Amino acid sequence: FISAVCNFMSHEKCLKSVKIPCSCIAPSLVRVPVAHCFGPPGLYKRRFCAVCRKSLESPAFRCEVCELHVHTDCVLFACSDCRQCHQDGHLDHDTYHHHWREGNLSSSARCEFCKKTCGSSEVLSGMRCEWCGILAHAACCVIVPPECTFGRLRNMILPPSCVQLFSRNFSKLHCFRISENLQTESDEDDDVDGSTQGSTKDIQISTDSSKQTLKIFDGNDAVKRNQFRLISVPRIAKNEEVVEAALRAYYINDDQQEYELQTFTQQVLLSDDVINRNDAAEDSNLGSVFRESVPEAWIIRAKPKDEEVIRIYPAWLKVGMAYVSLRVNKDSTVQSVIKEVLPLLGRQTECLQNFKLVEVLMGSKQVQRMVLDNQEPILNRLKDIRKTSIRQMNQTRFYIVENSKSIVQVNLFVGGLPPQLSPEEYTNILKEELAIKTNVVSVSHVYQAQGAVVLQISCFSEAERIYMLVKDTVVNDKPLNTVVIPAVMASKIPQNCCPLLVFVNPKSGGLKGRDLLYSFRKLLNPHQVFELTNGGPLPGFHTFSKVPSFRVLVCGGDGTVGWVLGALEEIRHKLVCSEPSVAILPLGTGNDLGRVLRWGAGYSGEDPYSILVSVDEADDVLMDRWTILLDAEEPTEGAENGIAEPEPPKIVQMNNYCGLGIDAELSLDFHHAREEEPGKFNSRLHNKGVYVKVGLQKISHTRNLHKDIKLQVDQHEVELPSIEGLIFINIPSWGSGADLWGSESDNRFEKPRIDDGLLEVVGVTGVVHMGQVQGGFRSGIRIAQGSYFRVTLLKPIPVQVDGEPWIQAPGQIIISAAGPKVHMLKKSKQKQKK
Repeated sequence: FISAVCNFMSHEKCLKSVKIPCSCIAPSLVRVPVAHCFGPPGLYKRRFCAVCRKSLESPAFRCEVCELHVHTDCVLFACSDCRQCHQDGHLDHDTYHHHWREGNLSSSARCEFCKKTCGSSEVLSGMRCEWCGILAHAACCVIVPPECTFGRLRNMILPPSCVQLFSRNFSKLHCFRISENLQTESDEDDDVDGSTQGSTKDIQISTDSSKQTLKIFDGNDAVKRNQFRLISVPRIAKNEEVVEAALRAYYINDDQQEYELQTFTQQVLLSDDVINRNDAAEDSNLGSVFRESVPEAWIIRAKPKDEEVIRIYPAWLKVGMAYVSLRVNKDSTVQSVIKEVLPLLGRQTECLQNFKLVEVLMGSKQVQRMVLDNQEPILNRLKDIRKTSIRQMNQTRFYIVENSKSIVQVNLFVGGLPPQLSPEEYTNILKEELAIKTNVVSVSHVYQAQGAVVLQISCFSEAERIYMLVKDTVVNDKPLNTVVIPAVMASKIPQNCCPLLVFVNPKSGGLKGRDLLYSFRKLLNPHQVFELTNGGPLPGFHTFSKVPSFRVLVCGGDGTVGWVLGALEEIRHKLVCSEPSVAILPLGTGNDLGRVLRWGAGYSGEDPYSILVSVDEADDVLMDRWTILLDAEEPTEGAENGIAEPEPPKIVQMNNYCGLGIDAELSLDFHHAREEEPGKFNSRLHNKGVYVKVGLQKISHTRNLHKDIKLQVDQHEVELPSIEGLIFINIPSWGSGADLWGSESDNRFEKPRIDDGLLEVVGVTGVVHMGQVQGGFRSGIRIAQGSYFRVTLLKPIPVQVDGEPWIQAPGQIIISAAGPKVHMLKKSKQKQKK
């Protein structure tokens, strides 16, 4: 058997055990309506559409938060059954149930209960809970206890009941801070065309002369947008057959007796009288609908009813889902419905004024809520919805809701402001640039060092206005940036839960970051995953500032890790958990720190789930950080040579190493090459190839760096051998994994460790020597070991710190230990138990 609506297939003998709801009744089974978060359409191989169950050959949508995949023209019929990742003040639960999503499992997936395979790459089959990841057959998942404990990663997931976000006017992409740089091309207009073209491809215009193809609209809204579905029917079909085919095309399971087709004329939309007159005209000549003069476009209309049964859902249910059916007639108003429903729900003693009836349209992209006016006749309301769109009627519910003093509070993080101003000055800038209304907007947090503020806004439209305006505002030639931030209710976080804060730099490491973002949003709560191109690390740390204990995972190169550690150092005093441990998923080119902490040389597509398990099992280690003070001296030659005033001293933080001379010069040349053609630098191999090419051009250099610098270690002068590069190392890995210090023991120096409070100083004689170190044939020339260094530069010399190179003017460089050591996570050695 095959379903005429959603293409579900079953043997005759299996029909009695089919547990999967058809797409036409799926909306009525949604527990809590939550809209999906669709990115731009993409190509997804070996995936199937959740609505029509066919494979996705053409570009399709996928939800960024759950595993839903749909064709562009099926998206209107998808249910709003996404994961509920936060409380939004509407239907909030403290206990979480499994969130089953059907299909698109690997063909080796096994059912948790009967242990047989439940996945398939041929059809949609098998169920997976989107929170805890257990797999089951559709028939087996019915016997699973409904409560979900979030599975193996439960201690790392930020529980959705602890996150609050009032998101009424913001799209789901804004709520989850998903950057829209891909989003620009495909906006609403595309959708309209998409659905028309999409539905055309399903039924090729029939060449068979006994059949004909009709355009069907489901109401005035579809006509306005020119969104139709095509059906193919025999030329001699009866009216009922055509109505039934039309309803099927729109996934509607009602009795076709209640509907009729109207000819589509442009006047239909002008006035109701035309429609009524049309009706009359059509009733007179029913029978075989199709004569030669038949227009090929029709509209499905519901026949008017004098009474019908509606479902009313109570909004205060904490578990399960239930509704009360109520017969309504011409005289029923919203108020009379509330009056009849309350006794049926055991609330008869309460005052009618405390309740309201809310109409909820559960669209797949947006759940829209509208409070109905107490005097409105309910049948008129139903008639209006059906006139607009019969599909929408299928996705509309009526909830009875208690009137509560709901407090609206939207938090916006605004960055890119000038640093080191007072809260009053920030408020004034915002008043000038954004004309903020101070009666509904207040500045709740100020980060002066970073030039950022957090705004608390108690009005949706004002929040939306500021959000849109900030994106186009420039202060002191710097564009502002803003993200919507959820409120984490720290008191609700369970005792043993230590959520993971994930930062991903989508630009590092051959653009693998984007896939990782998608995977981590799926495996965890999307509210704990932050994109570093979207406001940097600060919004993430601010969101977690009240969390009693958390860990951090940074996905990016060594530069990204340094950026996050630097931000953590600056904001540490404002965090309740002031020393979170940091794990690394190396995405860059060098990844020396990642190597030392056993996270590997670079991400090569391992399963993101096993990465999270490794982070959970990793060991805490301490690591030194160093402060480098660069102070250029007064220029000796005066201003006649065109040398201006000296630059003010600058301070940089160092985690891995600092190089002077040849090492920094290569890095600088590489940097310039990358800035000229950034598009080419998207694979590690190409990046390393450029390094080699740059190096070969420098082979004939003369060795005289030791004449241009003086080195003092712990107050003692140190004699330098003849070298071309001087390198200070904190970790036993340099330039993509080479051991510069060497392993042989030496009684002059202690064995280096990353937490011994000492730096090792090493010299290299030139490019050839560096190449030999990289190849593992030689090590560097050991010069010193200490905790306080002063380097005097006698002429401008290239310097690099953790891969960031520049030319440093003559003067002093002072390197000393920075504040407290940082807590890092080192991957533990034991193999994971199967």
